[in-house]
Amino acid sequence: MSEPIISIRGLVKCYRNVRALDGLTLEFLGGPVGLLGPNGAGKTTLLKLLLGLIEPDEGSARILGLDPVGRTDALELRQRVGYMPEGDCLLPGMNAVEMVTTLCRITGLTPDDAMTRAHESLDYVGLDDQRYRPMSEYSTGMKQRVKLAQAIAHDPPLLLLDEPTNGLDPKGRRHMLDLVHDLGHAQGKHLILCSHQLPDVERTCDHVVVLNRGHVIERGSIADLTRSDEHIVRVRVGGEEAAFERALAAEGMSVSRTGPGAFRIAARIDDADSLFELAGANGAWIESVEDLRSSLEDVFLRLLRESEGVAQ
Repeated sequence: MSEPIISIRGLVKCYRNVRALDGLTLEFLGGPVGLLGPNGAGKTTLLKLLLGLIEPDEGSARILGLDPVGRTDALELRQRVGYMPEGDCLLPGMNAVEMVTTLCRITGLTPDDAMTRAHESLDYVGLDDQRYRPMSEYSTGMKQRVKLAQAIAHDPPLLLLDEPTNGLDPKGRRHMLDLVHDLGHAQGKHLILCSHQLPDVERTCDHVVVLNRGHVIERGSIADLTRSDEHIVRVRVGGEEAAFERALAAEGMSVSRTGPGAFRIAARIDDADSLFELAGANGAWIESVEDLRSSLEDVFLRLLRESEGVAQ
C-alpha cells in the first residue's frame, strides 16, 4: 500500500461549545476523493486545518509529509497544495491574469513563470478570451473558474476543492465537473472534493469519506459502497397494479411507487421469473424490468440515519 498523502491523528477543533472535529483520525491514500457530510459535519474546518489557516486544539496532521502549522513547512505547503475555497476569494480591482499571477508569486514562482502559469491555467478553465475583463463583471460561473485556475496554476500535486459547483447553472456545473474529473483522472492529481452535491462526487471521485459531527462514519470506494446485497429493480407493470403491490409486500419485499405503473423493488431474489409469476397470479403483467444499484445518496442517507441512532 502506498504512503498516505494525508495523515490525521486525534484531531480536535472547538468553536466555543461546539466540537467541529472530535478526535478525528483518518488517512487519505490519494486519487480523487469526495468529502461528504451534512452542514456542521466538520468538512470545511478539516480543509482549513490541513492548510494551516487555523490551528487544532488537539492532535496533529501531515499533508504530503508536511506540518500545516509548522513555520518551516509553510512555503512548501503552498507550493504543493492548491486550494479552491467555498467563499469568494477574488482580489478587488484586478482582472483574472493579475490575480492568478499574484497568487502564483505567493507560492514562490518568479514573475515570468507566474505570468506564464496564469495564462496556461486560465486557458485550461476556458477563460482565454475573458482574462483581461475586470472580475467585478464576471458571472458566478466565471468567478468559480478563476478560483479553480488560481488553485492549479502552480501545478500542485494535491488539490483541495470546497464546493466548486456552488451557484452554477446546469451548463456551468457540467463544465466544472468535466474539469474536476480531468484533473483527478487524466491529469493524475490527488484531490479532495468537498461537496453537498452527491451526484457531483459520484461523477468525479473514486472514493469517499463521510463525516458527521466531527467523526468519520464511513469511508471506501464508491463502487463498493453502492453495491447492494439486495436485488433492486425498477419494474413497469400493467393490469392490477394495487394487487401486485400488496402481493409484493406480503412476500416481504420492500416496494415503492416511482410513477404510474412503476415500482422500485428490493426483490431479495436472484431472477425476475418470480416477479413475473407473482404479477400473473394477481392479475397484473410486467412490461419491463431494470436492474438498479444503490445511489451514493441512498448510502449517504442510510449512514446518517445509522450514525444518529435512528432505526432504518
